[in-house]
Amino acid sequence: MPFLTTPVRRRQRKGSTQVDIGVVFQLDPPARRVVELAQRAEAYGFSHVWSFDSHLLWQEPYVIYSAILAATERVIVGPMVTNPGTRDVTVTASTFATLNELYGDRTVCGIGRGDSARRTLGLPPGTIAELREAVGVIRALANGREATYRGAELHFPWVKESSALEVWVAAYGPKALQLTGEVGDGFILQLADLDIAAWMIEHVRRAAEQAGRDPSEIKFCVAAPAYVGDDLAHQRDQTRWFGGMVGNHIADIVERYGDRGAVPHALTEYIKGRKSYDYASHGRAGNPHTEFVTDEIVDRFCVLGPPQAHIEKLTRLRELGVDQFAVYLQHDDMEHTLAAYGETIIPALRALG
Repeated sequence: MPFLTTPVRRRQRKGSTQVDIGVVFQLDPPARRVVELAQRAEAYGFSHVWSFDSHLLWQEPYVIYSAILAATERVIVGPMVTNPGTRDVTVTASTFATLNELYGDRTVCGIGRGDSARRTLGLPPGTIAELREAVGVIRALANGREATYRGAELHFPWVKESSALEVWVAAYGPKALQLTGEVGDGFILQLADLDIAAWMIEHVRRAAEQAGRDPSEIKFCVAAPAYVGDDLAHQRDQTRWFGGMVGNHIADIVERYGDRGAVPHALTEYIKGRKSYDYASHGRAGNPHTEFVTDEIVDRFCVLGPPQAHIEKLTRLRELGVDQFAVYLQHDDMEHTLAAYGETIIPALRALG
């Protein structure tokens, strides 16, 4: 398939009620299977193909992104999420700019403070200040503008200013939500609880308004496991790992801010039985450190059940202002869920407008 040289514009217009559907892969070998799944996702109407970015646990994402982009025509690719600690931000910017030049502005940079990529190295997550700087430097350099980094004025002379990389910030805590509203092109929330999503989105919108920005310019992406089928007990067991992963982030926030006010009470309440976390099982079904995650939490955080249940929950997320739902596809029935979205759920959501 030839490289695309004409930019593919993907920004939604203000007031759009359409919700995009993305998919999130772990990059386990063989890499070719991920590329094939990405091709299938595009054929089914998925808008984005995301992946984890944790180099000790999975394969190198940017190599695989290039293969996906070469094998597809429309899907947008990016990490969910990278961080400014394990990758130099100027290298990250150059990588995105190169992919966009080759394939026509078909990347998005999801970024956060860093979890598994840093903790598996024995490092804590980065700081809010580092994240703020990274957002500005990556976006400026990748889009052909100057940036100040470590006291130096930097510029990629080969990047055209018509480049259109967006930087979406993953956040849970109050300072990260504030930063997202102030500087992010998008907000990534990794859970599909309706009440918590409404709370988080409102905080990002308020931060944007306080910074003099138009909140409607920020994309809102909810990412969570989705499993289509009728065996709810099995689906819960296969996606319970997600509550453990989210709990790991929330535990950091509670340790820093206490258990009142920094995040919704529903989040601080459910992690009270949490004891530890095993990164060797990060993001995988059967994670042994998820006993504290109840069925109720799995149902709230994930999207489970027959197709109609998915359509109903995603419609409610859209009503909250969510622009994209990204399907974490880490369970034992990936192909069927991918097909159910492509053949039933995505067409139904489009029909609803």
